[in-house]
Amino acid sequence: MIARLLGAALLCVLALLHPAVAQDASPPVTILISIDGMRPDYLDRGLTPNLTALKAKGVAAAMRPSFPSKTFPNHYTIVTGKRPDRNGIVGNSMIDPMRPGQMFSMGDARQALDPFWWIEAEPVWVTAEKAGLRTATMFWPGSEVAHNDVRPRDWMRFDQAISNEQRVNTVLDWMRRPANIRPRLVTMYFDTVDTAGHRFGPDRSPELDAAISEVDSRIGELVRGIEAMGVAANFIITADHGMAQTAEDRVIQLDDILPRDTYIAVETGPYAAIEPAAGTDSRVFDALLQKREHIICYRKEELPSHLHYGKNPRVAAIICIASNGWTILAGPPRHPVTGGAHGYDPTNSDMHALFMAFGSSIRPTASLPLFDNVDVYPLIARLIGFEPLPSDGDAKTLSGIVTR
Repeated sequence: MIARLLGAALLCVLALLHPAVAQDASPPVTILISIDGMRPDYLDRGLTPNLTALKAKGVAAAMRPSFPSKTFPNHYTIVTGKRPDRNGIVGNSMIDPMRPGQMFSMGDARQALDPFWWIEAEPVWVTAEKAGLRTATMFWPGSEVAHNDVRPRDWMRFDQAISNEQRVNTVLDWMRRPANIRPRLVTMYFDTVDTAGHRFGPDRSPELDAAISEVDSRIGELVRGIEAMGVAANFIITADHGMAQTAEDRVIQLDDILPRDTYIAVETGPYAAIEPAAGTDSRVFDALLQKREHIICYRKEELPSHLHYGKNPRVAAIICIASNGWTILAGPPRHPVTGGAHGYDPTNSDMHALFMAFGSSIRPTASLPLFDNVDVYPLIARLIGFEPLPSDGDAKTLSGIVTR
């Protein structure tokens, strides 16, 4: 009896002196981080000492996004394992036959926060919560929307004014909690690299360099902070897409092909989603399906199979894809066509996204071949410890990097 009491007292003292001793028995936390617009080759610019050091402890690779290589569709693909055609978020802007006269748009909070648009696929934090695992989201597209009244136990409404430093400090505060109320899954989102890439392009510039360097510093602070607490953690760093350089002299103007009143441009840019206006179907199809330089248009049911796109009712009748670096417009641009853009065919290497993983359950791996972003979902489920829902992802793709 005395020996047991002495042993318990010794453990208490060790726990006070070394928090890691007290927390080693807790299952690892999984931190899923998105650096929006982070191309894999940005790591080669000598701006990311923290990520470069962490790469040596785990794995880094190029990851192929899903079509369209846009922000909302690919963030939702990563956390559902379903491509946009199956997860329902088929574009940053979209329409649904069930909601005539309405358009989903990133910039329209009333629509973007409506569960109607997100309910076609269940994100990982909802599945985890149903399994009794606590989750928290420090931003992620779709994380503000409840699924049948289920949402992360802790979540934040996206606000671009909340600095990267504040985002990191919020997650560190969550990690300071006792193990029984600490999240098992945390998502984080950094948008500054994407913003700089859009404004200044993906080539070297002081502004883009500064954005990459700052995010690298914040991730370093996050990792060191969690390590100092003795909290076991696995980190998955992703991006939704890459970035390609655009130019004002590489523009395809739809109004030069068709009268403006004959079509509805649901989305334009590197790709265009187009619905014929009422009564103009044959005219629009006949004009757009002709062969032209720097743009190719398809009926949605005839899109190339590698895009895995076109069956969802929310996909527009005609999908046009520009050559890399070209921009499709419908009318005068609101801003000069400069800087960077994304949305092109995912097989284009400029669209490839960064993937990294490191932590207590990740095996250091010299290299990984290019893989599809749907394969991240089963990895998250395995690290957290729940049975993933059926998805488009292949669990075997990343199984070799996990030690347990």
